[in-house]
Formats: sequence, structure tokens, C-alpha cells
Amino acid sequence: MSIKVWPKSERPREKLLQHGAESLSDAELIAVMLGKGVRGKSAVAVAHELLNELGCLRGVATASKEKFSTITGVGPCKYAQFQAGFEIYKRNLEIKLKRQDVFNNVDDTKRYLQAKLRDCEREKFALLMLDSQHQLIAFRTMFNGTINSAAVYPRELIKQVMIDNAAAIILVHNHPSGVAEPSHADIRLTSEIKNVMASIDVPVLDHFVVGDKETISFAQRGLLT
Repeated sequence: MSIKVWPKSERPREKLLQHGAESLSDAELIAVMLGKGVRGKSAVAVAHELLNELGCLRGVATASKEKFSTITGVGPCKYAQFQAGFEIYKRNLEIKLKRQDVFNNVDDTKRYLQAKLRDCEREKFALLMLDSQHQLIAFRTMFNGTINSAAVYPRELIKQVMIDNAAAIILVHNHPSGVAEPSHADIRLTSEIKNVMASIDVPVLDHFVVGDKETISFAQRGLLT
């Protein structure tokens, strides 16, 4: 049955306008993004197919174009809309960090880093470049690696710090395995980078490891020795 013949109180778009986006189910949110269904299937029905195929709302937001397009009625244009929506969400988180002390707002920083790195299939090593007020200048992906490692060259980090004129930095990398627990290699690398950055008077304020369900802060763990 077409959504147009549903009672207005049950139509996803009208529910959102009257009660807010938080009142919608995952399928209804996806239906609003889709805009319309296909012959014989409402937008909500297509949304349920996406959820069944991709597992959850997170799976829909982070799916590859090929996987997303396996559902009839959702091709490249719809995929582009979803990716744009997810990017708006990430950039909104970044704006907050550019207006506040990143080092003292660990929860907001973790949410931002999870959005950036949690669903990456390969390990990435990045820097949060901070100004003298510890507000975000930029997020820089410095090295891309394999499923379980990324080679890191401190000399390249120094070059980028100088280009951005950063007053302090925070290190971050993801564990594609999903387990955020820092390894001995992570701890050794952090110490090495701290020593290198000390030579140009740029402190390393923290190192975050992003996993599937949690993001661990070295500073909170007392690992920044």
C-alpha cells in the first residue's frame, strides 16, 4: 500500500515534522531519506529490506555502493544521499571540536573519532592538530595500512605539524579487529612520537584507539608516560 493512503499520523515524513526525527523508527528514518518507494513497495517496505540486508542503521549508513544497491529501488543516487547525510553528521561533530577544548571534552572527541574511523576496514593513523587553545585545526589521516597495522614515520608527522602550525597534537588510530585495547606496539610508538615532538616543543596530549564498541584514551588510562 502506498504511503500516500496511510493516515497522516502514520506517514514517516509527517510524523517527523510533527513530533521530531527522534520519534521515528530506523525504518521510518530511512524511508524519509529514500523519499519514495518503487512499484509494489512503499518506502518503508524498501527501508525494511535495507535493514534486513545490511543488519542495522549503522550498516545502511556505512555500506559500500555495491552492497547498498543490491536492494531493488536504491541505486547510486540514493546511495549518494545517504553518504551526504552521514558526512553532514561527521562535519557537525567536527564543528563542535573547532569551538571547544578538545583535550577537555573527551566524550565529544570520542564520538567524532568513532564516526571517522570505526567502520574503516583497514588501519589508519591520524593526527588531531590543535591550536594554542586546544581547539581543532584539522583531522589529518597520515598513514593507511593493512587489516592489522599501519607503518608510521615520525618525520612525516613533524612535517605536517609544521605545515598546520599546530601547538599540540592528539594521536589516533583504529583497530579494524574491533578490539580497542592498546597493544605494546601502540604504547612504544606513542612514547617514540612524544620524544620526537618534544624536539619541536609540540606536546602529545593523548592517543585514542578506536574499536567497534569503545574508544580508549591513553591519557585516561595513564599510558602517556
